Amino acid sequence: MQVIPVLDLAGGRAVHARGGQREAYTPVASRLAPATAGDAVALVRAYVQALGVAHVYAADLDAIAGRAPQHELLRALAAPGAQLWVDAGIAAPEDARMAMDAGAARVIVGLETLPSFDALAAVAWTVGSARTVFSLDLRGGVPIVRTGSGLDGSPLAIVERAVGAGARTVIVLDLARVGSSAGIDLALIDEIRRAVPDVALVAGGGVRGLDDLQRLADAGCDAVLVATALHDGRLTRADIDAVRSHGGERSSRLR
Repeated sequence: MQVIPVLDLAGGRAVHARGGQREAYTPVASRLAPATAGDAVALVRAYVQALGVAHVYAADLDAIAGRAPQHELLRALAAPGAQLWVDAGIAAPEDARMAMDAGAARVIVGLETLPSFDALAAVAWTVGSARTVFSLDLRGGVPIVRTGSGLDGSPLAIVERAVGAGARTVIVLDLARVGSSAGIDLALIDEIRRAVPDVALVAGGGVRGLDDLQRLADAGCDAVLVATALHDGRLTRADIDAVRSHGGERSSRLR
């Protein structure tokens, strides 16, 4: 299983996500890059060099909120050699192409901004299923859907439809748990893993430490998104190395 560090980006800075209350996010103060709070480029460089990770998740909160995407910042973040997974409010093929032109290795289509499953299918057809990631965005276990999208349903039903539309990687992300150290809903992870055994499954929001990583690996996750536990030192490179081989063949889906 792989650990994928998270960058939440707002106004050109890396911010510390807590509970999905984006208006209250402040610049990240991290033990990994202590010199300047909120320096996104320094932080991604630390992720790659100090932690030895291959993938970094970048959420462009400006674009998700409907403002201009931070494409220049994404280009700078790709320079240290990380494979960027980019969530930038992508809702159409052109959004996906622009994100990839800005350095994205994979594009994330989030439920929060998705207008329809036809739109997800169009993105997957345009950039390829292998580069298309669907994010099941939740708040307290409840799917976050775009007004008027008609995408209501249980988390499992939504995931099954997303996989049917072409997504081959699924993120389960509960924004209420982000930055909370509350742990991840393992029951939901287990339910989704059993229903869609052939997709790469990524969990995010609330990871507390090594024990959580091991439980997620045992539950069949291919990767996990982490931020706070890396910034405050509860998770180290030794921990990341310890779980990297956990899960055997599943990890190869994300190489």
